Amino acid sequence: MSKRALVPRGLATQAIRAHQPAMTDDRDAYLTVPDGLRLHYRDHAGDPSRPPLLCLPGLTRNVRDFADLAERYSPRFRVIAFEFRGRGRSDYDHQPQRYVPPTYIADTAALLDHLDVPEAIFVGTSLGGLVTMGMAAVAPHRIAAAILNDVGPELGSAGLERIRSYVGRPVRFPDWDAAARQLAANNASFSARYTHEDWVRMARRTCREDGAEVCMDYDMAIAAPLAGAGPAPVIDMWPLFRALSTKPLLLIRGERSDLLSAETADRMQEEAPGMRVALVEGVGHAPDLDEPEAVAAIDAFLEGF
Repeated sequence: MSKRALVPRGLATQAIRAHQPAMTDDRDAYLTVPDGLRLHYRDHAGDPSRPPLLCLPGLTRNVRDFADLAERYSPRFRVIAFEFRGRGRSDYDHQPQRYVPPTYIADTAALLDHLDVPEAIFVGTSLGGLVTMGMAAVAPHRIAAAILNDVGPELGSAGLERIRSYVGRPVRFPDWDAAARQLAANNASFSARYTHEDWVRMARRTCREDGAEVCMDYDMAIAAPLAGAGPAPVIDMWPLFRALSTKPLLLIRGERSDLLSAETADRMQEEAPGMRVALVEGVGHAPDLDEPEAVAAIDAFLEGF
């Protein structure tokens, strides 16, 4: 458990917010979920006659991952990017055992209720895609369609081990260049296209300044559920995917992904014959969604809405 998790929630929240950048965009907003945490989302205006795009980030990520996507599709679509608890400007949870998908599903439903949005087009990267599949099982009426970014009902062991090797480690960097180099090392197979400048941009999406140093922009305690004693229980997520497969569905996969294998993607296609699939060449887990292949696939998918 992190030191922050041992502090009473009110005091911890004040300390965490002290390190967060001031709001500079009137699209930034918050909701308070039933257990008292204040969660951040970014709301880009769009056509109210269309279902909004609801963007859900990966395990250690935040709303900044979807800035380019929001710029492309708003105001044609309302674009809502959500930060799960313990990430970005959302409150950190003093009970790390709640950093699990069922909690994130409940928080996402609370956001939709808060915004009075009956259904949305879910855009889920990695963990966000797992939350999307979970929502399809418990509240399918909230999903108008879904875009899964490099995730499926079976997760590659190599990708999981890579993620476990760095998530939750409280590393700090003297500057943005050092942060960029570490991110590149953590994701060595991600993309041959990436230059150092690209990794710096990635660092600025995933890290924050804390005094004179740079650190990761999430609660290190999100790793606690991944580090439990004994082997992790095997959960069959195919029923969740089958629940989602009844919806209009687009799967985007990185050609070099170590989390979503080609074999799993093929089986997903068999389970959901109507699903569209886009392969982003030369990219690992997970595509940025601004690659030409991803943009073309999303453009075509959204033409029906």
